[in-house]
Amino acid sequence: MDKNLKIYVCGHNGMVGSSILKHLKKCGYKNILTRTSKELDLTRQAEVEEFLKIEKPDYIFLSAAKVGGILANDTFKGEFIYQNLMIEANVIHAAWQAGVRRILFLGSSCIYPRDCPQPIDENFLLSGPLEKTNEPYAIAKIAGIKLCESYNIQYGTEYVSVMPTNLYGPNDNYDLENSHVLPALIRKAHEAKIQKDDHFIVWGSGRPMREFLYVEDMADACVFMMENHQIKNGLFNIGTGKDITIRDLASIVINIVGFKGKIKFDHNKPDGTLRKLLDVKKIQNLGWSSKIPLKEGIKRAYSDFLEKSFN
Repeated sequence: MDKNLKIYVCGHNGMVGSSILKHLKKCGYKNILTRTSKELDLTRQAEVEEFLKIEKPDYIFLSAAKVGGILANDTFKGEFIYQNLMIEANVIHAAWQAGVRRILFLGSSCIYPRDCPQPIDENFLLSGPLEKTNEPYAIAKIAGIKLCESYNIQYGTEYVSVMPTNLYGPNDNYDLENSHVLPALIRKAHEAKIQKDDHFIVWGSGRPMREFLYVEDMADACVFMMENHQIKNGLFNIGTGKDITIRDLASIVINIVGFKGKIKFDHNKPDGTLRKLLDVKKIQNLGWSSKIPLKEGIKRAYSDFLEKSFN
């Protein structure tokens, strides 16, 4: 990309958006647009249209979203489907109206069917029923993918969709009511250590397998995709190609945190999808692969948690 292009990072205060913003600056991009949710309500069509009409960015990283873990997704179904539909529809349509050349739309691996063959190829989209606990969020993200696809077909735009696996790292959400599994484990293990507890509780059986990608790797992949002008459309999985059981993940976390007690699994809580490993050959064949190993990433994430907790 031309270093002087005007780039709008949509959702720059979130975990992914903040990492994309940091990575763009590191790469020498200077003409970067950001707006907080107070400055621009992305669920309001008129506000979004006016903003993009005036600013006319060349590229947009669409990372803004209503996100959360299994409890939040299952509890706030209406908020998750409404807010995500509004954000993506408003931004994508207004971007087309404003003549935006390229959009990178960030989805989620939960778009794929619950009982998908493993690893999950991009072609498995819409091939079966979704996981019920996060179905509203998944449907909203699928709609965003189809918006990009449809505008590309009808209007000749270059709107690309990327589906990250489970992300973690700097600027993550550690609220136990709506966080994802890895930040929740970090917080639970740390608090159990501080309180000198002999155990802490983890939802489910510990058997489900999950893939985890450090968010700075995700930011690197996003910029790589936008800089590669051979990529004009399509759906791309972003991940490591490796997964781990929640039980083994919890063991790694307690070793890094330094908790000496035990982990107890609450079998009355839902497991969600039993396995969700992405097939990442498509992006690897373009020349990108993840760089930060899981244990190193968790060490960095724990340092970030400590910094946020005590400063």
